[in-house]
Amino acid sequence: MKWDRLVELGLELPEVVEDIWYRTPALKVRGKGFARLKEDGDTVVFFVGSVDEQQFLIETQPEVYFITDHYRGYPAVLGRLAALDVMECRVRLEEGWRIKAPKTLVKQLDTARPAAATRRRPG
Repeated sequence: MKWDRLVELGLELPEVVEDIWYRTPALKVRGKGFARLKEDGDTVVFFVGSVDEQQFLIETQPEVYFITDHYRGYPAVLGRLAALDVMECRVRLEEGWRIKAPKTLVKQLDTARPAAATRRRPG
């Protein structure tokens, strides 16, 4: 995975923009950051639902996820871009987006998805 491709995936979510956060490229929804490229250019920060989820990801996919002391006890995980695939990025991006997006925007996405799936089914 490259940062540019991760941005493309993030922009598939409603009202996402690429911006700067902590002086690095980031993805934001309505001004709130939910993913950012670390200064090394090889690592991305994703928000997760809990510290338990953070620990689970690190334990089950250590080749992909890790943290530094800075993130210990904080619901975020670091992902190695080179080890991420499209599906995993979509999962992490959507989770972070849901954490940071206003609830009304999340509801709009959830409401629109069943209708979009229905329209795509062959008749």
